[in-house]
Amino acid sequence: MKKLLILVLVALGAFAIWRKIQADRAELDLWTEATSADGEV
Repeated sequence: MKKLLILVLVALGAFAIWRKIQADRAELDLWTEATSADGEV
């Protein structure tokens, strides 16, 4: 039972990190698009 709880906690931690990376990448894409649009004008 203890191993299962640890496994669940590790999985939740990995999922949280993955979501944070995805959010950061999306924000970076938005910034890249915004700054490249400003440079072209």
